[in-house]
This record gives sequence, C-alpha cells and structure tokens, in this order.
Amino acid sequence: MSERVGFIGLGTMGGPMAANLAKAGVPLVLHDASAAALTAAATLPGASTVDAPGAVASSVGLLFTCLPDDAIVRAVYLGPGGIAAAGRPGLVTCDCSTVSPEATLEVAAGLAGAGMTHMDTPMLGSQPQAVSGEIFFIVGGDRAALERIAPYLEIMGRLHMYVGPSATANRVKLIHNGLAAVVSVAVAEALAVAVQSGVDPYTLYDVVKNGGGMAHGTYFERRARRILDGDFSPTFTAALMRKDVGLALDLARAAKVPATMLEETKRAYDAAVAGGWGHEDFSAVTHVLEQRLGRRIARS
Repeated sequence: MSERVGFIGLGTMGGPMAANLAKAGVPLVLHDASAAALTAAATLPGASTVDAPGAVASSVGLLFTCLPDDAIVRAVYLGPGGIAAAGRPGLVTCDCSTVSPEATLEVAAGLAGAGMTHMDTPMLGSQPQAVSGEIFFIVGGDRAALERIAPYLEIMGRLHMYVGPSATANRVKLIHNGLAAVVSVAVAEALAVAVQSGVDPYTLYDVVKNGGGMAHGTYFERRARRILDGDFSPTFTAALMRKDVGLALDLARAAKVPATMLEETKRAYDAAVAGGWGHEDFSAVTHVLEQRLGRRIARS
C-alpha cells in the first residue's frame, strides 16, 4: 500500500497497531503527546513523525486516532492546531478510542462542516490482540466510507463489523464493556464466596471451566485463575475500566434504563482506583472484595 496514513496516539494499543501497519508496508505519519512514544515510533519502517495533530491531518487522506478519553479526543480533533483546522476536504478519520457517543457526534459534526468524514471504530481486545493484529473493530459512521478504511482495519484486526450511523459503535462498545465489568465483579464475588465458605477456588475454576454450565465465559476462563495466582499484570487497567463503566452508566441513564448492577459495579471500580489499584489489570477490582472481607482471595 503506497498511500500515506496518519496515526495519532501511540500508547498501549495505538503503538502496536501502528507497528502492524508499518510491517504491512503502509507509509505512516505519526504523532503522540509523549516524546518517548514518538521516538520509539520513529524507528518503524516508512514512518515519519510530526509535532502536532494538525501536521498529521494536513499530510494524509486517512487518519487513525487511539486516545484515552473524551477531553483528549475533542482537543485533538477540534482544538487549536487540531485535525478539523488542518485537515483537507475528503479526509477520512477513524477514532479507535472508547469515548462517549456525544464526543463522537460533536467531532463528526465539526469535521463534516469542513468536508471531512469521521468514523467511530472502537475495539474489542487489549494489548495482546493489538500486538498480534487480532483486534475486533466495531464500526459506526457513513457506511460508504467502510470500503475506504476496511483494508487497514484488516491489517490491524481479525474482524470488523459495521453497526450503524455515527456514534452507534461507541454505544455498542460501552454496552459491551459495561457488561464485562459487571461480570468481573460477579467473578470476584464468586471466588470470595468459595474462599470464605471453604471451597477450594481452583476446584471451582475447574468445574466452571470444564463443566459446560452457563457460568463459564471468556472473562472467567482468562482471569479467574490469574486472580487466584495473584497475577494482576495489566492488559487493560482498572482505571480505564472505571472510565468505561462511567460512560456505560451515563448511556444507561440517558436511555432511562435502571442499571442497578452497573451502578454497584461503578462503585466497586471507584473503590479499586481509590485503593491504589488503578494501574493494575481491571481484574484488580477483586481487591475491593478482599478489602471488604479482610482476607486475601489470591494465593500470593
């Protein structure tokens, strides 16, 4: 592929994603607020780096962003020297960030006024999937732009799915992550009950994993044994999950849906971050249950 593509946000997810594009022969124009991340990215084959988001937007026809939150997305796209101010008509942007639908609609409207197209393309998967190129992209926005962006999504991910107009992908992602967060708290509670009631939690793990019952799921299989082994090394942090749970709860409230389990989950993640575990994996919400019990669930 000879077209130059922009990428802004080269952190835990964006860095590996940009690297996969570079390995596939895509020439890149890169920017990140972190000088260290930008220096590391400058070593990618066919990559050049610039010092501002607008400098990326003015030099490419297709641009990806992978950013932490609503405020930074708004600043990068709509702020002084940002994408909207510097991009050329016809530019297509894809935001892979997990942000509110409101932020996406605001960005899409701002870019549309300048003749640009904005797609929301949030992801399922964490750092290992970003590295291996197995991300699942949820795609919202102008369906006519899907053909334009699909070859690049296919380099960075194993699958993509179009789900509807602008901000629909954000809504789907938030519903998904809200559900995942509720499951993480439920698993912590189940392990706590096992430990507290004298059931060997490793035996419980084997029963749930191998028994074919309805309690088995991806989170349980990937995280329950790690929790019991005391492994909270992050692939997606508790602080980021707290942010996503808050956005999911905002979405539920805006839709006038009572979400009592999501509310309790948000309280648990608030407590996890307040307890100093925000930098650990989001399964570290288990520490909140340990704190309430006054004993460890993890073996070590």
